[in-house]
Amino acid sequence: MKITIIIPFYNEEKRIEIERFHQIFNNYLQYDFILVDDGSTDDTSIILNEFKNKFPNLTILKLDKNVGKAEAIRAAVLSISNADFIVYYDADLATPFSELEKLIQFSILHQNYKMVMGARIKLIGNQVKRSLKRHYFGRIFATIVSQFVLKVAVYDTQCGAKVIDFETAKPIFSKPFISKWLFDVEVLKRLQKIHNLNEVVKEIPLENWTEIGNSKIKVIDFFKIPFELLKIYRT
Repeated sequence: MKITIIIPFYNEEKRIEIERFHQIFNNYLQYDFILVDDGSTDDTSIILNEFKNKFPNLTILKLDKNVGKAEAIRAAVLSISNADFIVYYDADLATPFSELEKLIQFSILHQNYKMVMGARIKLIGNQVKRSLKRHYFGRIFATIVSQFVLKVAVYDTQCGAKVIDFETAKPIFSKPFISKWLFDVEVLKRLQKIHNLNEVVKEIPLENWTEIGNSKIKVIDFFKIPFELLKIYRT
């Protein structure tokens, strides 16, 4: 099956783990990767082009200006002409690629699900490492989204590892997103317009996940959350 994995980058020069990416690209030559340079102003583009020169399964999509994760991923989806599944994945590698591979294989084996999402749940025996502050914020956020926006029980909309059936993704990504960084919720809301989420979405707990610091989200962004969610819900 044809799997295309989209990874957006914005000013990641100092955070890109070159050796880990080399291992991923080399070990998963059966997948196509689109690395999106979202208008970076540092040397991110140089590093991405070095990756492309080493591995034949990479495409670089360079955007002229920074448009945010949502529109960077959308631009990559619109550039794809043929795929069975599209995947989006965070450049910080908080989710090990082995965990993403489990989501991909589950999607291939259970094609009744149109979207498969990782869920960061701290359980006995797994290695999900997350600060208490982020954990509690995540629970409050998920409750609001579940009860008032989607009205469907969902544990973790914001995990940066998702697999979507390509034919399903086309209408979802056809129009610009309202929110720059709550677009995961918006993706689910758009999917809900054409499918019952309980029937086509599957959340799978991750065995391993490690919180990466130096988030680009500013404190002021947290105060925008209710307004962003309201815009998504109304639209």
